[in-house]
Amino acid sequence: MKIIIVGLGKVGYAIAQQMVGEEHDLVLVDESSAALEHADATLDAICTEGNGASASVLLSAGVRDADLVIAATADDEVNLVCSLMAKKLGAKHTVARVRNPEYFRDAPILRREIGLDMIINPEYAAAQEISRILRVPAAFSVESFARGAVELIGFQIAEGDGMAGKSLIEYNKLHPNALLLCAAKRGCEVIVPNGNFVPLIGDRVYAIGTPTETARVLRSMGRDTAPIRRLSVIGGGRIALYLAWALEGLGAHITIVEQDEEKCMAVAERLPKATVIHGDGSDHELLESESIFDADAFVSLTGRDEENLLMALSAKAMGVTKVLPKMSRPNYTALVHDLGIDTVISPKDVTASQISSYVRGLANSQGSAVESLHKLLGGAVEAVEFTATGTTHFLNKPLKDLRFKPGLLVAAIVHEGKLAIPGGRSIISEGDRVIVVAKSLFLKDLNEILEK
Repeated sequence: MKIIIVGLGKVGYAIAQQMVGEEHDLVLVDESSAALEHADATLDAICTEGNGASASVLLSAGVRDADLVIAATADDEVNLVCSLMAKKLGAKHTVARVRNPEYFRDAPILRREIGLDMIINPEYAAAQEISRILRVPAAFSVESFARGAVELIGFQIAEGDGMAGKSLIEYNKLHPNALLLCAAKRGCEVIVPNGNFVPLIGDRVYAIGTPTETARVLRSMGRDTAPIRRLSVIGGGRIALYLAWALEGLGAHITIVEQDEEKCMAVAERLPKATVIHGDGSDHELLESESIFDADAFVSLTGRDEENLLMALSAKAMGVTKVLPKMSRPNYTALVHDLGIDTVISPKDVTASQISSYVRGLANSQGSAVESLHKLLGGAVEAVEFTATGTTHFLNKPLKDLRFKPGLLVAAIVHEGKLAIPGGRSIISEGDRVIVVAKSLFLKDLNEILEK
């Protein structure tokens, strides 16, 4: 596919990295010569300097034969104009980054009136991810599939876990359950496990099942599954707003600390049920005096990675069970895990995965379409949801009779709304949702899971 990306900030560059890795023809547009020089040196793409909302710039980038234009500048209005212009000039599909809550609320109107195919909002996506994790605080990652019928949870094997030191076959005999362990990381090694895999203390693993079953198994392992009742947030930006709205039904009390007085007043007005404190989130005395560390969970959402990490470490040292720092720099992730923080929130990475899912669906609109995609373990593993269609070559054939590509696992089949953990006799029927976990095979069609 030919894809034009307008805007090479953190989000735009992350999307570009994702698209280059999946071997698309890529054109990058930005007004900053420095941003383009960096992209030219690190990505296999054509670079064009100019304003992405300009018709002449879009034409020089080849918009007339573009399959997709992604407008990801820091300015919502520029992105909307760029998308409208691109559609008028011949682009088949357009995606716009829209951060303003007012515009985002009007998404259906924007899609209808200016022909937008998709709206991306990194802050909203990050808030949704945080809210999922806070609903399962024992996990470092929670991904949802099949409209919430299936949950993929990531957790670290700890001392005392019945799972540690036993093969999965042995553990399942002793503790029958409807979960499937489908990915693991041990040191630098990434594994798609089979029944002989033996989890060890310190392994970071992913298991898939229904939300009810994942919670039951975590409880049986002695993990805390009680809902979050008190949440402390440092930084009163858009993510904090979206997060508070997402958690309204959870019954948690939210305290937000924001340094900017004007922003503090605006947040307090929009979130009447929250406690909003005007102050410096890095002021340890203020946080202690306001009982910020007496929370069940602590989320640091300032614009600086270093401050978010420092505050998360402080909360961890003060005994907060669940801490989540927002991080933009990928080279910090390993350091964060080494320091004992198991969950990191990266809005740009969440957005890049959403775009990748959408692009794969476009690339295969006639086949077994990609419904959703999640990157796991630093992108080394993908969990991809497909819907089986009449074009799927192996419908109604037992899985034991099929030859799958190495490093791949059919992790779940949802038939008529009910989840089944697959076995050798399981079959895939037309209309089933199928979740596949694979070591970055960049799957675009369900048929691609088989050896040729």
